[in-house]
Amino acid sequence: MEIGRNKFVSLTYQLRLDGAQGEMIEETSADSPLEFVFGAGRMLEMFEEKLDGMKAGDKFDFELKAKDAYGEVNEDAIVDLPKNIFEVNGSVDEEMLTVGNSVPMQDANGNRLNGIILEVSDDAVKMDFNHPLAGDNLHFSGAILSVREATEDELVAVTSSCSSHGDGCDSGCGDSCGCH
Repeated sequence: MEIGRNKFVSLTYQLRLDGAQGEMIEETSADSPLEFVFGAGRMLEMFEEKLDGMKAGDKFDFELKAKDAYGEVNEDAIVDLPKNIFEVNGSVDEEMLTVGNSVPMQDANGNRLNGIILEVSDDAVKMDFNHPLAGDNLHFSGAILSVREATEDELVAVTSSCSSHGDGCDSGCGDSCGCH
C-alpha cells in the first residue's frame, strides 16, 4: 500500500541540521517510530510531499530548506515582555525565568505558543517565539515501516485535536518532524 491521504504511516528517521553529515538532533527507532495520519495537517507539508507514494520498506533521504520547513527566523517574533505578566499570586517565579527555558504562553486570541527566554532584566523578559528550528535546513533519512488505512478512531482523534488547537498541532507532536 502506498502512502497517501488518510493512510496511517509508521517510519523511522534521523533528523540532522544542514546536511547528511550535520548535527543529529532527533532519531526514532523501530521500537519507537514516528506514527501519523498522512494528510491530516500535523506534519510539515513538504515532509509529507517527499514521502507521498512510498511503500513499506522504502528508504528516504532528503533535505528541506528552512523556507519549506519551519521558515526563516522572524525578527518580529522576538519580543520584550513586561516581567509582571509572569506573576502568579503577586510574585514572579525567578527559576522559571532562566535564559534558555521554554515557557508555554497564550496570545491575545488564546492560541498556545512556546517562547524561549533570551534575556531577563529587572522589568522585562526578552522571548523568542520562533519555532526552535526556524532558519535551519533539515536533513531527513530513514525508512517506511508500514502503511495502512487509518482507523475511524485515528481519523476522529486527528480531527478533534486539530480543531481544538486550531493549528493542527498538539503537545504530543514532535518538535521536529512535523508540527508547524
